Amino acid sequence: MSESLAEAPISDADIYDRIVDAVLDHRLAPGTKLVEEKLGRAFGVSRTRIRQVLIRLAAEQLVVLTHNRGASVSCPTPEEAHEVFGARQLIEPSIVEACMSRAQPRDFATLSRLISDEESARRAGKRRVAIRLSGDFHLTIAAIAANRTLEKMLRELISRTSLILMTYESAPAHAPGCGCEAHTELLAAMNAGDVRSAKSLMKRHLAQLERNLHFVSDEPDSADLETLFAP
Repeated sequence: MSESLAEAPISDADIYDRIVDAVLDHRLAPGTKLVEEKLGRAFGVSRTRIRQVLIRLAAEQLVVLTHNRGASVSCPTPEEAHEVFGARQLIEPSIVEACMSRAQPRDFATLSRLISDEESARRAGKRRVAIRLSGDFHLTIAAIAANRTLEKMLRELISRTSLILMTYESAPAHAPGCGCEAHTELLAAMNAGDVRSAKSLMKRHLAQLERNLHFVSDEPDSADLETLFAP
């Protein structure tokens, strides 16, 4: 594709969001090669712009850039998986406490709806949707806490968690990700104003999620990038 080709009115931020969504929705498996030329054709933009988006994704550890081999979706190692969950156990109890100090009844209602939607997705066997809603539950708690720095950190950690779950989760297909029971128990403690229990439940919940990992991964499925990202 020519670098001078007229580009469609799509921003780099939109390209970034669509690639991240594909990763989080499990449409791009860990290890999938991200070929600049194919992505450029799919989005109707130059390889130069695609490269800048991939550099940003690499900085957030969602993509690996290798000299002479191009880009691919990150495939986290077991050590990295333990680091991610260790980081989440450090910051999320504090996020829960901050959330509880600011939360209004409508906020608890939003969290309750997310749990209900997640449960519905599980019952329907929609693994991708359930994992996304599990992450949204945690991110909503962070948004209510209104600490932008911690929210940004958590957003990146949850993106990496999604990759980890794709690669190593051993839970049954009908019960992926965090688990509605853990979320329900956590929300009940938050609603009751029991800060100590809520923080403890969050740590226990993340520890259990880490224990569900089975560190054996399969070869990534191939993905047709042009079909996946075509308008």
